[in-house]
Amino acid sequence: MRGVTVQLCVRTETGKDPFGAPIYDEEYVDVDNVLIGEPTSEEILAATDLYGKRIRWMLGIPKGDTHEWMNAKILWTDSYGRQHKLQSFGFPIVGVDALIPGAWHMKVRVEEIE
Repeated sequence: MRGVTVQLCVRTETGKDPFGAPIYDEEYVDVDNVLIGEPTSEEILAATDLYGKRIRWMLGIPKGDTHEWMNAKILWTDSYGRQHKLQSFGFPIVGVDALIPGAWHMKVRVEEIE
């Protein structure tokens, strides 16, 4: 099994505005081998109850990835050429690498945005 390449928006603080709020620069980086799957009905209900949002996809993040996936913007082009704009929400579900077989150790909930 092999995942796909997605583009993750990485934010870097570049300064502060006159009121002291941080100013960020955004750059999209490729992340390889990300699994994209549909959520279960239990995951949909739990996300709606906890966050008031509807999960569109669940992402499987490969072991060794060090990017920040909480509240991240993600771009993904499916096999039909359609580009999906996604926004992650909630805490990622992280497992212990040594105890999980396979190449993925984290699940991230995402909703589709316009």
